[in-house]
Amino acid sequence: VAVRTTSGLVFRSRMLVNCAGLHCDRIARLAGDDPGMRIIPFRGEYYDLTRPDLVRGLVYPVPDPAFPFLGVHLTRGIGGGVHVGPNAVPALAREGYDWSTVRPRDIADELAWPGAWRMASRHWRYGTGEIHRSLSKQAFTRAVRRLLPAVTAADLHPAAAGVRAQAVLRNGTLVDDFLIRDAPRTIHVLNAPSPAATASLPIGREIATRVLRTLTAA
Repeated sequence: VAVRTTSGLVFRSRMLVNCAGLHCDRIARLAGDDPGMRIIPFRGEYYDLTRPDLVRGLVYPVPDPAFPFLGVHLTRGIGGGVHVGPNAVPALAREGYDWSTVRPRDIADELAWPGAWRMASRHWRYGTGEIHRSLSKQAFTRAVRRLLPAVTAADLHPAAAGVRAQAVLRNGTLVDDFLIRDAPRTIHVLNAPSPAATASLPIGREIATRVLRTLTAA
């Protein structure tokens, strides 16, 4: 496998492992493989709780099996602070960490994928609610109050957002599990949802096992 960078450098290897996150589907296609999915980026927005004494542990809602998102929850960190969130807002760029970041190429890629339209037709009500909670702090606060009635809008201070690399299949299904696909000389990690961080060592072992199996067979 030869990988050519934009600066002209070429790296050669017997195997390529694609762990490109928000761009993993593009890397798969550049490698000549059909990933059978596209990344649809969803921004997760957070607040810090200014009264962390209101929460002594982890507070999670009952999950909705129709979605791979947890919904707004409260997470107490090792430093004593409490993170509130995230929501799941369709981002306007693969690195769309706020509403002002817009990349037409990324939007065009999403609109060209049939699965994006099928997903939107099924879940537009849910998506509309998430956008409303993104644009309205009062709406976000109401969502939090279902879990923590004592919280007020003044208790929530904006924190850094993240972007989830959500894999969506052609039929509109939001992939809710790990998705790793093999090709003759490549291994593509196409979806790594929660708990990807805490499961990183088992994921690494699985990828290494696949690499060794391919190299041994060759």
